[in-house]
Amino acid sequence: MLRDILSGKSSIDPSQLAGAAGLPNDPASIAALMSQLQGALRGGGDGGINWDIALSQGQERATAGALSPTPKERADLDQAFHIAALWLDEVISVAELTTTPRLMTRKEWVTATMPLWTQLAEPVATSISDSLTRVLTEQAPEELQGMMAGASQVMRSIGGTLFAMQLGQVVGQLASEVVSGGDVGIPLLSDQQAALLPQNVAEFGEGLDVPADQVQIYLAVRELAHARLFRHSRWLRLHLISSITDFARGIHIDSGRLEELAEGFDPSNPEELRQAMVNGSLIPPKTDAQLAALDRLETMLALVEGWVDVVTAEATGRLPKADAIAETVKRRRASGGPAESAFSTLVGLELRPRRLREAAAMWQAVTDAVGNEARDQLWAHPDLLPTSADLDDPKSLVARLTSSAQGAEPVLDEVDQALEDLLRDDNTERPHEE
Repeated sequence: MLRDILSGKSSIDPSQLAGAAGLPNDPASIAALMSQLQGALRGGGDGGINWDIALSQGQERATAGALSPTPKERADLDQAFHIAALWLDEVISVAELTTTPRLMTRKEWVTATMPLWTQLAEPVATSISDSLTRVLTEQAPEELQGMMAGASQVMRSIGGTLFAMQLGQVVGQLASEVVSGGDVGIPLLSDQQAALLPQNVAEFGEGLDVPADQVQIYLAVRELAHARLFRHSRWLRLHLISSITDFARGIHIDSGRLEELAEGFDPSNPEELRQAMVNGSLIPPKTDAQLAALDRLETMLALVEGWVDVVTAEATGRLPKADAIAETVKRRRASGGPAESAFSTLVGLELRPRRLREAAAMWQAVTDAVGNEARDQLWAHPDLLPTSADLDDPKSLVARLTSSAQGAEPVLDEVDQALEDLLRDDNTERPHEE
């Protein structure tokens, strides 16, 4: 295929190439794919990834079937945000937002969130490009060796182009599934912004035996709670994103598996390559260090989502159908959507927190024991947050918090106790000044 593309031959079936890349088999997508690949081959570039491709692909995918909110939808959702803010003020003690919540179209959501998606995906995209360069250079037939010499930047551009187009398709599909800025758990928007997607909110409520205004208010409460938490805990967004990117940097592509695909690849039957791209078999099993990092990341995601669940349940107690909406949210989160699964495969990271149920139970126990304000104070600093061990045994955490609230001296762990002993010994041995 590479020989034919470079020589300008037309024997390649573009639809097969699109299928191998996991892209839609429609004329517009195929034309964009060939144009981008030919541009990468002609220009070579600096070997970097042109993420503008992901943005344009995502916007195009999101626009299909999209509707702009009607004036009534805007008025209803603005009112829902107003009610949600009042109800949240009664149950949380975190900072209010300084910007007005937004109502976004699907295309606007793609545009606003793509910078973070590309930041999260770049480590894996770079690994794919490097592996593709190495394998194709080693596996190229002898007659192509001269052509391949010095073409590493071109090959990186090809790999990066394919990955960027795939990411754009995934994010564009996600835009039809999410209902808000914080719907996937991570802070896709800035720490000052809350947002709902009116078209998706309406589709979320379809089939539920729940009045539309109750659905709107419930989802507005969840979104405001999520956004206000990240506004209040300024360190949280950077901490979470850094954890994700640190984990992603440890991901690499199995060059041996890629070599096997290269040796036996049949251009007329790209299904094996497509399956390798969509089932994650090119990403080797996680190392012990990655598993430890993933455990910390999942704990943090669960703490955020569990807190949002608890405060949302308390704030929406006035809604007659709140429990039914909450159950729908839980089922939806547990199953995930096709785009979320595709992103998981693409970057080797599942965004759904596995320990959400335990985290919500822990936050509820803390709330019952020490109240809302003391609960929310735990978000002041990462060292104060509950740990994975606290999810296993919330009774110990509740006991510590209850004891502290009653004025008792805190129980020191081994590290703190050793530091305390060291400081005490140092003060004892230091001679008194005259």
